[in-house]
Parts: sequence; C-alpha cells; structure tokens
Amino acid sequence: MSTPVVSHGIEMSTSATRPVIRGRHLVVSCGHYLAAVAGLRMQELGGNAFDAGVAMVLAQSVLEFQSYGFGGEVPVLVYDAREGQPRVINGNMRAPAAATIEWFRDRGIALVPGDGFLGAGVCAVLDACITVLDRYGRLSLAQVLAPAIALAADGFPMYEGMRATIVANEKRFREEWPTSADLFLPRGEIPEPGDTWRNPDLARTFERIVEAERNASGQGRSAALRAARDRFYKGDITREMIAFQRDNQFRDGNGFVSNGLLAEADFAAFETRIEDPVTVSYRGYDVYKCGPWSQGPVFLQQLNLLERFDLRAMGLNSVEYIHVVTEASKLAFADREAYYGDPDFVDVPMAGLLSKSYAAARCALIDRERASMALRPGDPRADGKGPLPPIAGRAWQSGTTGTRAVDADGNMFSATPSGGWFRSSPIIPGLGFCLGTRGQMFWLHDEKHPAALRPRKQPRTTLTPSLVLKDGRPHMVFGTPGGDQQDQWTLQFFLNTVDFGLDVQDAIDVPSFHSDHFASSFWPRDAYPGRLVVESAVPQDVRDALAARGHEIKVAPRGALNFTTAIRYDPDRRLIEGGASHRGERNYALGW
Repeated sequence: MSTPVVSHGIEMSTSATRPVIRGRHLVVSCGHYLAAVAGLRMQELGGNAFDAGVAMVLAQSVLEFQSYGFGGEVPVLVYDAREGQPRVINGNMRAPAAATIEWFRDRGIALVPGDGFLGAGVCAVLDACITVLDRYGRLSLAQVLAPAIALAADGFPMYEGMRATIVANEKRFREEWPTSADLFLPRGEIPEPGDTWRNPDLARTFERIVEAERNASGQGRSAALRAARDRFYKGDITREMIAFQRDNQFRDGNGFVSNGLLAEADFAAFETRIEDPVTVSYRGYDVYKCGPWSQGPVFLQQLNLLERFDLRAMGLNSVEYIHVVTEASKLAFADREAYYGDPDFVDVPMAGLLSKSYAAARCALIDRERASMALRPGDPRADGKGPLPPIAGRAWQSGTTGTRAVDADGNMFSATPSGGWFRSSPIIPGLGFCLGTRGQMFWLHDEKHPAALRPRKQPRTTLTPSLVLKDGRPHMVFGTPGGDQQDQWTLQFFLNTVDFGLDVQDAIDVPSFHSDHFASSFWPRDAYPGRLVVESAVPQDVRDALAARGHEIKVAPRGALNFTTAIRYDPDRRLIEGGASHRGERNYALGW
C-alpha cells in the first residue's frame, strides 16, 4: 500500500477500493473477472503472457458482448522479452471494396451510420489473435479458446451492465431484429441478474474454428493456426456472414434500409499486419502507441506538451494542473482531427507531430489563466502545408474493454478490444455474433480529409492500448475503454505514476476528468466546445475556479470516469503488479 496523497482535499488511497495485485509468474487485468480467470489459467498450461492475453480477449467476446463482440476489432501492443522490441498487431478492420464516398452520396447519406450494415467492415479479432499466438505464443488455439467455448456453451451469470443494454434495445430486438431477440430474450423474457445466459451458436462457431486447427495439426503449429483462420476468412463462416447480409435488409440510424456492402472477397483479402509502434520519451520513460490509424499518437503529443511543465509542483488535481492538462489535450486532439488517418492512404506527418520542437512551439499557445474556445491544429510539415479547418464531432456510447498481461520473463500484452456490439447490428443466426460498425468513423464530407472513406481503408479508430519501457526494459502496460476519452483518462493514470509516484491502483483511483472540446469520433457527431467533465470527487472550490477560467464544467457522478486496467513490471525484483478500476462492475486483476 502506498502512502496516501492528499491534494486539495482529495485523498488517494486504495483502502476503499482494491489492493495492488502482486505476483511472480503472471498477472492479468481485464474488463471482466471471469475473463481474468481464463487468462490466469493459461499459466497452468505452460502459456505465457501472450497466450493469456488472447484467451482473455476471446473470453471477453462472450462475456462483454455489449462492449465488444467477436465481430469487432482488437489493436494490440506486445513486448517479447526475447526480441526486446515493442510491436503493434494491427487488429483494425478494413472497409469493403464497394464502400466509396460516391456510393453514400448517390443515396443521400451524409454520415456513415453507427448501426445496421453500412458501417460493417471485415471482422479483425480472430486474425489478430491468431497472429499473436503464431508469432509470440506457446499454446494451441484450442487451448486458449477453451474458456470462451465453455462460457458460451455452458453460460455465465447475467450481470447488470449487460442486462441494461438488453433492456435498452428490447423494443428493437422484438420489432426489427428477431435473431437478436432469440438470443437475448430467452423464452421471450429479459434475463435477470444471476440468471445463466448462454450463446450456443457462438460456442459452435468457435468449435468449427478449432476443428480446422485440429484437422491440420499434423502440418505443424503455424500451419494449423493458419488453417483455423482460413476456415473463418475463406470458408463457410464468411459465406454465412455474407449470405445473412445479402438476404436481409435493416433500417439504420439514418433511416436508410440496406443490405450492406461486404463481400466474400473482402474477407479473403484481409491480413493482419505486424507494425512498428510510434514512440516518444517522457521523463526517462519510453512510451509506445499504435500508429495514426488509431488515436494513439495523441497520447504522445500530450506528453510532449506536458513535459515542459512542472506538474508535480502544481499539485495533483489542482486547478492549475487540471487546466494545463486540459489545454494540452485540446491542442493534441486538434492535430488528431487534422492529420490522423490510415497511413496506407494518407501522408501523416508523424515525425513533425511528435517532435519536441513542434511541441515547444505549440506549448506557447497554452494560456495559463484562460480556457481556449478554439480548435487549433498546428502545422508540423516543413513544406508549410496549412492545417485543415475545424470539424464537428460525435458522441460516444459505452462500448469497449481492455486486456493486459505480463509474465515473469517480462513479456507484455496490451489490447483494447471493441466493436461488434450487439446493440448495433443484428445477430447472425447460426454464428452467435454480429458484424461491427466501426465504419461510422469514416468521414464522407471531404474526400481529401485524412479519415475520409475509401475502399479497403482502415478507419481512424479511437482504440489505443499503451506500453512503456524504462531504461530499455519492460515497465508497464495499460489502457481503458472510453472512445475519445481513452487517451485523456490513461494520460492522467500515467502522470499519476510518473509525476506523482502513485502505485498502479492508487493511480487508477484518482478522480478523473476529460475535455469534450474537440471533435469526437462517433455518429451522430455532437461537439461541446469548452466543456470540461469532472468527477464529483473533485472539490467544489476546484470546479468553481476552473469555471472562472472559462471552462464549461459538467459534473459526472463519483466513479463515472476512467476504467483503466494496468500492470507494472519490476525486472530487478521480478515483481509484477496489477490494478483495475473499481469504476463499473467487472474490471479485475489477478496474479500468481
């Protein structure tokens, strides 16, 4: 237990929440306690952190279906102690070949909807998981899928968060999506908390994938894993997905009725890539994020700006601290909107955006006394290319989770599973999951915008796991759900550990805040310039002083913001320490 820190009347202590979870062999932390158990079991089978991470991701697709389903996405950061180099597993979807701006415009559609079929891309989860297993894991797909199969086939206790999403969508299930009603309203009724809920079709889908691995096992581990992914992407499972889309039309949030745009060829052409992460150094810590097809670099831009301030001298969650962190976020996220996109399709000036000299110039824009009301992207290009104009934003709906694992060797796994939500698309009969709607993050208003829709392009997603090295050695992994808030909430967690010396659980438990000033990323594109959301645990005098500086304060209930899961590794002591947000109902860390 760390010594409590008191700042402006806020005591930071784990005494009222959870202890730090310490282990020597394997520590896991994720969005559902049963998935954490699934990950920890991999150690008993001889698995490592990567096997544990994949087992949790697959189990979470069963357990947290309202937040993340098997048809979604899962960007992953890994550190393999043998290689000594962080890597990105690009688990983002790709748009269908038929998806063009012209197609939408010809039908009078101005926004890609957040529900139905038109936002669907190629399901990325399985290929990302198999890529991790093949390159870094030790176990078979059958071994890491076994907990997910058992949870889907035998069931698990219904809990309040999942049930609330079923309640919110009951009418649509009954009136528009009968296949979803069949799954989520067994015997025609909403399950009660504690009732056993099953998804037998999803269990059978998993078993079909494992069957392909088993049939190819004589060809070696990698070939067997490849056979399993090909059963999904080039076989009967894809054919059933496309047939369901082809044979059914559903209304979306725009009021448009359609079949969708995916084709079998989109799945056959899909391949997960292993990439280099982007990185900056902050006070001796090397921080790694996914590239600009995610919002990850915005975390690094914030660090570059904040490195120029003595945050500790300001005081944790003081008026000046919250103001400066918020103003830095506004500048970094303005650049996100102006420049980030799939680097296969757009030239993202990453070197300039992450340079210390650019941060120094941008830092001069921060007024220490007044909140900015402008969206101000900078100009990191040497050729003087001007910034793009401000654009509107989108509101976020709860739906994403997190998955972390670190083992005794210092192998580290950090993932942000999301998409494939059952509230956004109808269940595919016989398969037990639904298509994702991540395509809603594409822009249709300007073909030249970095995030504009193009065939086979990846959307600029909000999904953003984090990984940190210290002195070239493994140190920490962390992340949170929260859409555009992810790289604000985890920024505060990271600063709480580095600048204020808190342990992983105390750092998570500090009252949180975020800005809604800039463009967010989801349909139907709401924006709130100047809005600063703070948890009610931030004292009234601090809120009043922030309002006096021009921030529009919105108070969130205690425990409503920041759902970080995190694990820290001490290589000298071979000590692994995990934490999980007490906010919400399911996050948990376990260790051995």
